[in-house]
Amino acid sequence: MIQTLELFGGIGSPRIAFRNKGIPVKAIDYVEIDEKAVRSYNAMFANELPYKTQSVVDWNLKPDILIHGSPCQDISVAGVKRGADEGSGTRSSLMWETIKIIQNMGVWRPRVVIWENVKGVLGKAMRANFNRYLEELEKLGYTNSYSVLNAMDYGLPQNRDRVFVISKLNGEHFNFSLLKKRKMKPIKKYLESNVSDEFTITQPSMLKRINSTSGSFGGRLKVIGDYCWTITTKQLRCPNSGIIDLGNGKYRLLTPKECWLLQGYHEDDYEAAAQVNGKTALYMQAGNSIPTVFFEAIYEVLLEVS
Repeated sequence: MIQTLELFGGIGSPRIAFRNKGIPVKAIDYVEIDEKAVRSYNAMFANELPYKTQSVVDWNLKPDILIHGSPCQDISVAGVKRGADEGSGTRSSLMWETIKIIQNMGVWRPRVVIWENVKGVLGKAMRANFNRYLEELEKLGYTNSYSVLNAMDYGLPQNRDRVFVISKLNGEHFNFSLLKKRKMKPIKKYLESNVSDEFTITQPSMLKRINSTSGSFGGRLKVIGDYCWTITTKQLRCPNSGIIDLGNGKYRLLTPKECWLLQGYHEDDYEAAAQVNGKTALYMQAGNSIPTVFFEAIYEVLLEVS
């Protein structure tokens, strides 16, 4: 059985992916400071021991795989670009805490470390920190490989680019070219048929920006065709992922459930989380999550499963 440690665990995308692939896994710890995200996580894994809101980890743990998706707000284009320098106090600088955790494990090292973040980490302003992260892991005995992956290449109709760094302790590079790509599924499979009028767009300020070339929302409010754009945390106020054309000049927002499904979660996952959290939190959790299909494809190669 694979033992995992999830840092900045959110709503548990890596663990959901293990479940989706039928891989036996023991989550020996899960670290997340967002109480509402912890509620959703515990609701989805209600048959397991509950986890508590926490910001520290027991260094005596011995995971096979350490997975961290450190906060991206200070790196992403949509954020304020405050950076990720160690000691800067930004949320994105928490990536260095992962290095400290591995260092403090002593002679034990996870066999694999997986880091996910926005494509902005490869940009000019952030590249020095990205390179230093790789160097620190090399000092700890890891061989690094990285690639930019898009959710559309792995079946989800969401145009979402993310950088993955996979660091292996045995001296071998991870071969991203072996990842099995999948045909993108029709977006209709992810959309609800009976949606409350509360999601219909009525605000004049939004309506005038539909397919406009100016204004907020990145210049225009885009209508979803074959796929949506990156699911974000503020779908109610800034629906950058796109909107649904209802016909007759009416449009609506994606629902929280649709956002969860477009991240690869099952309906049961969403329904469990919806029992313990409200609409705003559910949107936030979907936007902060990682598409499960990325991990599913990685596990197939990393663990040689089908």
